[in-house]
Amino acid sequence: MKTQVAIIGGGPAGLLLSQLLNRAGIATVVLERRSRAYVLSRIRAGVLEWGTVEMLREAGVGARMDREGLVHDGCWLSRGDAMVRVDFKEACGRQVMVYGQTEVTHDLYDAQEAIGAVVLHGVEDVALHDLTGAAYVTFTHEGQAVRLDCDYVAGCDGFHGVSRGSIPPEVRREFEKVYPFGWLGVLSETPPVDHELIYASHERGFALASMRNPMLSRYYVQVPLTDRVEDWSDAAFWAELKLRLPSAVAAQLVTGPTIEKSIAPLRSFVSEPMRWGRLFLCGDAAHIVPPTGAKGLNLAASDVHYLSEAFKRAYGKGNTGGLESYSADALARVWQAMRFSWSLTMMMHRFPEQSDYERRMQETELALLERSATARRLMAEGYTGLPF
Repeated sequence: MKTQVAIIGGGPAGLLLSQLLNRAGIATVVLERRSRAYVLSRIRAGVLEWGTVEMLREAGVGARMDREGLVHDGCWLSRGDAMVRVDFKEACGRQVMVYGQTEVTHDLYDAQEAIGAVVLHGVEDVALHDLTGAAYVTFTHEGQAVRLDCDYVAGCDGFHGVSRGSIPPEVRREFEKVYPFGWLGVLSETPPVDHELIYASHERGFALASMRNPMLSRYYVQVPLTDRVEDWSDAAFWAELKLRLPSAVAAQLVTGPTIEKSIAPLRSFVSEPMRWGRLFLCGDAAHIVPPTGAKGLNLAASDVHYLSEAFKRAYGKGNTGGLESYSADALARVWQAMRFSWSLTMMMHRFPEQSDYERRMQETELALLERSATARRLMAEGYTGLPF
């Protein structure tokens, strides 16, 4: 096989990159290890920065999002019963859209089919070769060994994929912070407790009240890394969530059977550089953020923005400057999002062996948001997304 850009990974980053490139007349082949059904079964993020919203529209996949997505002008932060609202629209003139990653992926799959893009599922034994020369990819598909020659490779295959490891270890520099807790999350076919997200800090730990649509709620509570899903019955989860939310909010909470339950550990991770030779990393292949700031999918879209624009200039005008600067361009925004997610995580969670001083600092951070329009503007800018 031969193509212009080989894309490793058929999640939202890989599919969005393929969609944008194919619409610009640049041929791609997407290689995905899992089945389409498996990719669509993954429960992931639900808050889209406005830049991501506009990218999806540009890619021709925004129609259902605009019909079904929920536009949010702000969010709530609480400590105990005290609540502070950050009005994004008032503070920085932007909003966010609540629309689940699963729905984004559905829309991208449909759009890829409509334009005849090549997406191969069940691909195994992927290996990248000669990335500083005449790049090619080998893999097994439907029992057959295949070689895919290409101009460039986009590694969109996540934290555990082969792409990042194809960069020599002496070239890579990795930065990581592992947090000493996880998030127990549930999906419930119940109306959300509020029309905006509520980030709750409590002496028992963090909680988040979120949603996917008007009849699908997503809730989280902070738990020790030693906890297992089996340790948490539905009744125990709802009782704990009510304790951590402000009492006026908890009184309005509608509970019911959960349709999905999982525990996600929290970590911050960045691998530099995001380009080596003809390989370019996108999304979780290069960086992981804690979900506190809703940045994972949005950072993947940010990477795709820089890379797709660079490919368009390279193929359309023969200008490879964007490809050469891709890593620096993408990382500048990645680190800003890392800072935002880290600061919100540090402010809202209860840490083991946390000192009284550290707790007072958390209280002071929230108090600053309540009294300072400047603090609210900075949070709003970070939450809704810095410009590309």
